[in-house]
Amino acid sequence: MSRRIQTAEEFGRVALLMGGYAAEREVSLNSGKMVLAALQAQGIDAVACDVGRDLVRPLLDERFNRVFNIIHGRGGEDGVLQGALEALSIPYTGSGVLASALSMDKLRTKLCWQGAGLPTPQWMIIDSVADLEACEHLGFPLIVKPAEEGSSIGMSRVESREQLAAAYETAARYASRVFAESWVTGKEYTVGILNGRALPLIRLETPNAFYDFDAKYRAETTKYHCPCGLDDKQEAELQALALRACEVVGVEGWGRLDLMLDTRGRPWLIEVNTVPGMTDHSLVPMAAQAAGIGFNDLVWLILESSL
Repeated sequence: MSRRIQTAEEFGRVALLMGGYAAEREVSLNSGKMVLAALQAQGIDAVACDVGRDLVRPLLDERFNRVFNIIHGRGGEDGVLQGALEALSIPYTGSGVLASALSMDKLRTKLCWQGAGLPTPQWMIIDSVADLEACEHLGFPLIVKPAEEGSSIGMSRVESREQLAAAYETAARYASRVFAESWVTGKEYTVGILNGRALPLIRLETPNAFYDFDAKYRAETTKYHCPCGLDDKQEAELQALALRACEVVGVEGWGRLDLMLDTRGRPWLIEVNTVPGMTDHSLVPMAAQAAGIGFNDLVWLILESSL
């Protein structure tokens, strides 16, 4: 993968936006620390900007040539920041306004995939507790999710009708829209996307009910398999599916797509992240390493997406 930029000076002054106000703030700060170290180690003039709700204030106070966005979740990954940067004519890493907004909304992402004929589990929107009984047609177990939150925050596996109300209340704390989704029994995989290329798949294995926030960022029991155990042909097919799924919603630069393979070997698209984690537990750096791309080079290549 060739670099278009030859020297660090060509990037100019880089604002590393981190933190934000969403539930993933602490994850973003951890990602930001690692990205900042990688940028500065390569001689890039990067300045860490820990922001809250006033996302653009640091950009107005100082002159920056571009933004490395590592704010996860709402405010940083949902098109809001991207729209502000477009208005300010400041180049930034990752996807644009439309792809960011679509991908943050799991329901609209699923609608786009469905319209493109791509496989995604059945679902039902839950507007109120009155809708809970109708969710049962999806079968048990199922999973209840907030439509606009990341890192599996607010999600619950539901084994019976008695658990539905509590799962709905949990999800509703994090988003105005909640949905139930058919549970896929099988193996979970993630596909890193970098500048139009699908990285090697990682298979996730956790003793938790699913790959939740604890399994992602805290647990030492989560296992990551890369190589993922699939044969070359099947892995290539899933990489192509991941690239197509990202193309449908307009993802650019970098990202990460999560999918399941059921017990019959059928793939099911779950969600896509346009600002994935860059911590020591994160999956895109792990997949990049398997492809021969070290962390510093990965950060450089992501910054190049601001071009």
